[in-house]
Amino acid sequence: MKKYFAELIGTMVLVLMGCGSAVFSGSMAGTVGDGIGTLGVAMAFGLSVVAMAYTIGGISGCHINPAITLGVWISGRMSGKDAVMYMVFQVIGAIIGSAIIFALVSTGANDGPTLTGANSFDDGEMLQAFVAELVFTFIFVLVVLGATDEKRGAGQFAGLAIGLTLVLVHLVCIPITGTSVNPARSIAPAIFEGGKALSQLWLFIVAPFAGAALSALVWKALAAGTAKHV
Repeated sequence: MKKYFAELIGTMVLVLMGCGSAVFSGSMAGTVGDGIGTLGVAMAFGLSVVAMAYTIGGISGCHINPAITLGVWISGRMSGKDAVMYMVFQVIGAIIGSAIIFALVSTGANDGPTLTGANSFDDGEMLQAFVAELVFTFIFVLVVLGATDEKRGAGQFAGLAIGLTLVLVHLVCIPITGTSVNPARSIAPAIFEGGKALSQLWLFIVAPFAGAALSALVWKALAAGTAKHV
C-alpha cells in the first residue's frame, strides 16, 4: 500500500507544481507560461519529477504517470495488478493537486491564462496534437525505461535524466498542446476545467498510452539486441 500512496503523493506534487506554474505564471498575454516563460513551466514539470524521483523512487519507482506505468508493465517489470493500482492512485493524486490549484484560484487573484493548466489543442489541429503527444510520450517513456534499466540504466542519475528529458519535451510541445505525455496530468485539470478540455481529453489519454506502448516494444528490442553482445 505504501507504494500506491507514494504514487498518489508524487503525482499530486507534479500536477500542483507543474500545472500551478502555468496557472500562476503572472501572464497577461493569454499564452500559457507567458509570465515566467515556456522554459519556466517546462522547468517546473521537470524539477517536480527530479524532486519526487529522489523522494519516492526507492518506494514506488516514482512513475507518477500512467503512461510510464503502462510502459513498465509491457516491459515485464511489474504485475498487471500493480499497474492498475498505480494508475488509480496516480489519477487520485492528480485530482488532489488540481483541487488545490482550483481552491487557490477560487479564493484569490489569478493573472494566468488558464484556471487549471488543462491541455487542449486548436480547432483543426487534432492530428498535430495526436502526433505530438504520441511521439513525445514515446521519447519520454523510452528514456525512463532506459535510464531505470537494472543492467544498462543510469543508476542514481536516472531521476535527473528523466526530469531533464521532461523539460526538453515541454519546451517543444507546450505551444502545441500545453504538453501532457501523462494521462493523469490531463484527466484531473480537465475535470475542473470542463468544456473544451473535457471534450478533448480522449486524445490526451489515447496518444500517450500509444506512445508508451510503442516505447516499451522498442526498448525490449533494443535491450534484447544489446544483451546478445554482452
